Amino acid sequence: MRLALEKGFFFPSSEIYSGPAGFWEYGPLGVGFRNKFVEVWRRELLRKDGMLEIDGSQIMTKDVFRASGHLDSFTDPIVKCKKCGSIFRADRLVSEKTGTLVTEGSSEKELDDLIEKHLIRCSKCGADFGGTKKFNLMMSVEIGGDKEEAYLRSETCQSIFVDFLRIFKVMRCKLPVAIAQFGKSFRNEISPRQSMIRLREFYQCEIEIFFNPNQSDVFQKYDGISKNRLRVCLDGKKSQNMSCSELLKKGILPSQMIAYYLVLLQSFYEKTGLDMTRARFRLLSDAERAFYSSFAFDFEVETSMGWTELVACNYRTDYDLVRHGQTSGREHSVMDGEAQVVPHIFELSMGVDRSIWAILEHSLTKHEERDVLELKPYLAPIQIGVFPLVNRDGMEEKAAEVLSKIRKDFNAFYDRSGSIGRRYRRADEIGVPKCLTIDTETLANDTVTIRDRDSMKQSRVHLDELRGILNTTFLFPD
Repeated sequence: MRLALEKGFFFPSSEIYSGPAGFWEYGPLGVGFRNKFVEVWRRELLRKDGMLEIDGSQIMTKDVFRASGHLDSFTDPIVKCKKCGSIFRADRLVSEKTGTLVTEGSSEKELDDLIEKHLIRCSKCGADFGGTKKFNLMMSVEIGGDKEEAYLRSETCQSIFVDFLRIFKVMRCKLPVAIAQFGKSFRNEISPRQSMIRLREFYQCEIEIFFNPNQSDVFQKYDGISKNRLRVCLDGKKSQNMSCSELLKKGILPSQMIAYYLVLLQSFYEKTGLDMTRARFRLLSDAERAFYSSFAFDFEVETSMGWTELVACNYRTDYDLVRHGQTSGREHSVMDGEAQVVPHIFELSMGVDRSIWAILEHSLTKHEERDVLELKPYLAPIQIGVFPLVNRDGMEEKAAEVLSKIRKDFNAFYDRSGSIGRRYRRADEIGVPKCLTIDTETLANDTVTIRDRDSMKQSRVHLDELRGILNTTFLFPD
């Protein structure tokens, strides 16, 4: 958090006015990092699998969320102090006070009984709570002079669902087809905290795979990944590595298609630099799953704040297309070969902000007296630092010339303040993979010192060689 605040990765919104919790701003380094992360997502998932990408509206009519079930079911349990009026999320309050995980699917009566059994009282004034109630997380807005009721979307997927028929037609799709979207969603969280982990306004990378349920167990792309191993947690405690074929044989995964997309997702996160020994696919119980899901894994990582969900992997069946078909009066079926089918949907719903937090935390390391952000070079928001050794003898002018040339192809910054060692340390802390030092030799023969962040090794290269070396450094692995 210190790194994020001091170096401009992210910080609270409206900070000078002590703005409401759950809203955060991305600073220059944060924007650069987020853009690189999303580009790797597009490369490793969308382009690799031939997915389609859309950009839907953030405000949608009430009918969308009436059909989706969010107006009735998208709720959190809350309790309100009878004395001071403070509001708490009931399931989290009970979990924190008892040390026992309470699932999100617990009923109001179950929560009331636990609060009474453990004598849980308001942490602010010590008074009793009123009964547990359901609080809808949708954020409402009014449109136009007649104040038409609408909502900020609570997930990016709904525009994919309501646009499905048009996309399927105009893009001449065949099942299975995956449609993706990157953008903002909004949820009126009761008590957002843990910085980027739980927000009221947040980014998602969402993928919805539409398929014929009668064909998903014979999936052409599966043969290439059948022996791949997934790290799974089936009991909520112990993780184990199991091959896709074993997971299918034991009935843990319902189809070859789902196995393929979980492997694709795991491969993506491996390339972001997460410590995969601290990551897992956790199988959700019936009580934990969302109301629209018949089968679900959460892809989780371990952070300083415990195990955190990064991606919800939900088998949504035909729930969404059937509901939108019933509400709109337009059947959401398509032809698959000779058959008319309402596609089923498998979803990979990724939280971008919490993914970025986890990668930063897993990448920040201590090397003796150095704090080093060991980001993958292709994810680093700043790729190259350019430093004149001293501020004389034309070095600054030469450094500015070098900077101007490399900025055409790379994200670079210029730093002339302090000793060269101190400048290296500042670059290490924000994850800059390479630093160039301009010195008297540069003026004499056009060579520069190039220094590597992780090894700290330095070498002398000619400016004519520089582009080739940097291209190799930032080349994305196959």
